[in-house]
Amino acid sequence: QVRVVESGGGLVQAGGSLRLSCVASGRTFSNCGVGWFRQTPGKAREFVAAISRGGLSTYYADSVKGRFTISRDNAKNTVYLQMNNLIPEDTAGYYCAADFEGRGGSFVTSYDSWGQGTQVTVSS
Repeated sequence: QVRVVESGGGLVQAGGSLRLSCVASGRTFSNCGVGWFRQTPGKAREFVAAISRGGLSTYYADSVKGRFTISRDNAKNTVYLQMNNLIPEDTAGYYCAADFEGRGGSFVTSYDSWGQGTQVTVSS
């Protein structure tokens, strides 16, 4: 079993940067694909980025391509989401999730374990 905890959210001005961290517990984290999703009140959870278990494959939503970068350090059981050039539309709760089958796709239903989320607020 793998459990994940997010951190790094906060309030930032438009154009600024934040780095989110997703720290996992469990021996099998290196075998998991990991994804980041975001959600605003009243809306469905939205795919942001994902990384395969080895880190060789990454995937991004069109809305964040060129601004966000996902990476992982399996030795630290951590996945990062570097967010640059933030815009107010990026404001949301950000959630990390682990896919036990290792792929890390864009579908919410592909993931087995979710964190509690960290809030990102971008002011204009």
